[in-house]
Amino acid sequence: MADTLLATTRSAELFARAQNLLPGGVDSPVRAFRAVGGTPRFVARGKGSAIWDVDGNRYIDYLASWGPLIAGHAHPGVVAAVQDAATRGTSYGAPIEAELELAELVKRAFPSIDLVRFVNSGTEATMSALRLARAKTGRDMILKFDGGYHGHVDGLLVQAGSGPLTFGQPDSAGVPAAAASQTLSVAYNDLPAVRAAFEAHAGQIAAVIVEPVAGNMGVVPAEPGFLEHLRSMTREHGALLIFDEVITGFRVAQGGAQERFRITPDLTCLGKILGGGLPVGAYGGRRDIMEQVSPLGPVYQAGTLSGNPLAMAAGIATLRLLTEPGVYAHLEALSARLADGLSAAAASGGVPYTANRVGSMLTGFFCGERVTDYVSAKRADTRRYASFFHAMLARGVYLAPSQFEAGFVSLAHTEADVDATVQAALAAFRASAE
Repeated sequence: MADTLLATTRSAELFARAQNLLPGGVDSPVRAFRAVGGTPRFVARGKGSAIWDVDGNRYIDYLASWGPLIAGHAHPGVVAAVQDAATRGTSYGAPIEAELELAELVKRAFPSIDLVRFVNSGTEATMSALRLARAKTGRDMILKFDGGYHGHVDGLLVQAGSGPLTFGQPDSAGVPAAAASQTLSVAYNDLPAVRAAFEAHAGQIAAVIVEPVAGNMGVVPAEPGFLEHLRSMTREHGALLIFDEVITGFRVAQGGAQERFRITPDLTCLGKILGGGLPVGAYGGRRDIMEQVSPLGPVYQAGTLSGNPLAMAAGIATLRLLTEPGVYAHLEALSARLADGLSAAAASGGVPYTANRVGSMLTGFFCGERVTDYVSAKRADTRRYASFFHAMLARGVYLAPSQFEAGFVSLAHTEADVDATVQAALAAFRASAE
């Protein structure tokens, strides 16, 4: 692998142009490289495990469009399915057979889902699931976890209060205090805090929403017993348990984290892999809950492009690939090879480093202690990560441009890709140490 790449002149020109057209030059904040500095690379194309920027540089890609591309870039089967669907039309605003096929694949993978509703994003899925939970229980309060991101819904963009007895505070300008006032936020993996919240607000909490593997403070696994106790506590207090599996769904197992950890939630939110690289989301769960959704029940939710034929086609093609024998065993082995290799490379460079991995999602934190929640994640050395990120970028490896994000291994990655990445990391860790 080359130690240097071509100059990124064209990317710099496009980013300068973008400043006058898009807020911060991007359509999603973390793409702007603010957390690591420098100029974002404008991508020209992707194929398999790699992307190429507009200046002709090739990168082994572990961003995978932030998780959806489990089959890799431009997988021939997915591309063919989308092309075939597009020849018949791009949107109808009417039912199509492909919705049923994708729904059947979802139900097969997630036995907790009796009925599913397709939407256009993970944010729509979580927003709708919370509305449904409130309607089903007749309660208003929601419990979430510090560092957990469930989309840019007003009621979920909250920072923690002073403890489990206080409500969250708005974490974004434009979010009214009233919108955040019904959301409690406690530390991830902190069961006593959850118990205290239920006791302090007895009969008022509609649902607990949780990433069963946190992915938006970096990858942070649930501690043994955490999810099991959330399940028992929500049942005890008459609240619903919502698994936000937008990232983990079809990623850590075909049936997501609930299959991997053998926990059955009341509602599940899906996205990312579900659409095979096209915009899609979904929420689903028990029949008695989902029958509250319009047109069967009083909970209104709609979307012009929901069940879009292109997204359904991409999702079907992707989920079919994931039913092939040995897929998840291969992803597990390859991801372990990468995580172990990076840890060994950091150790050889004398860099404090902790690798958290669940299945094919992983984060390397630049700290020497276990990362179990948002507080311990924030102890990571973000300046050292920024140095490492650019050193890897210069060696042809594309990682998430933030310490607090997940990386992803796809079916298109090879052992040669992983070994080349580890070799690049050996030099990059030394550079970050200096």
